[in-house]
Amino acid sequence: MRNKVTKAIFPVAGLGTRFLPATKSVPKEIMTLVDRPLVQYAIDEARAAGIKEFIFVTSRGKSALEDYFDHAPHLEADLKAKGKDELLEVLQSTNMDSGEIAYIRQHKALGLGHAVWCARRLIGDEPFAVMLPDDVIAADKPCLQQMVESYEEIGGNMVAAMEVPADKASSYGILDVQDDMGSLVSVKGMVEKPAKGTAPSNLAVIGRYILSPTILENLNQKQAGAGGEIQLTDAIAQQIGSDEGVYGFRFNGQRYDCGSKAGFLQATVAFGLDRADLRDDLEAYLHEVIGARKAAQ
Repeated sequence: MRNKVTKAIFPVAGLGTRFLPATKSVPKEIMTLVDRPLVQYAIDEARAAGIKEFIFVTSRGKSALEDYFDHAPHLEADLKAKGKDELLEVLQSTNMDSGEIAYIRQHKALGLGHAVWCARRLIGDEPFAVMLPDDVIAADKPCLQQMVESYEEIGGNMVAAMEVPADKASSYGILDVQDDMGSLVSVKGMVEKPAKGTAPSNLAVIGRYILSPTILENLNQKQAGAGGEIQLTDAIAQQIGSDEGVYGFRFNGQRYDCGSKAGFLQATVAFGLDRADLRDDLEAYLHEVIGARKAAQ
């Protein structure tokens, strides 16, 4: 019987330089998308997929991220005293129980693969998920939950994949597909940020993974790849052709790259329009702004 995926690694050690000066004092992962931090979306998705242990790979200056998941008894008491039960329920839903969450320091920015490797002792010999909070995915069934259900049938190593335009492929890890089975593809190669015009497909890897502990053994070799960093993609590629195998999973949902300013703004608008309490005012404002811009042109 295949082991269940109950652990997830969240690499959050990055400096968030694309969002300076905001990230000078605020970790990018707790910047708010409407009224919830980016990391909360990732946590909620992980919980829906059955994750029980949450491992954050952090760095200096991330204490606000750690505080976010702590209990806030004074604030809870204040909301309770004022009868603000709905807000109290929202606040309490962000709390993490003792022992659910762990923090590991990545002292040097040596790449995503290195960040995952830093958590190796907390993973042991179990399969695990990796989630990048920058990638926010709007879906009726959460992306990681879709992947876990597929993993329980096929096992191996699995990466979330989506189709990207040819001129954008050089910004992603790209899959070289062996067999296309619809939502699932078997992989015969992976190329990290291929030169323009050389991508083997238009299927790009995005920030959701389900991996076997063998990946940690591969990362233990600490081989530098693209950009001189230890790439997670390279460690996964080493399992191609093995008994475990590597699969790409076409998820149902819309991915937003909240690691970029444009993607963050797009997600804010999309999530705002999806909220019944915000939709009418936001939609009216957008029509007004678009109309004014067209008139000015």
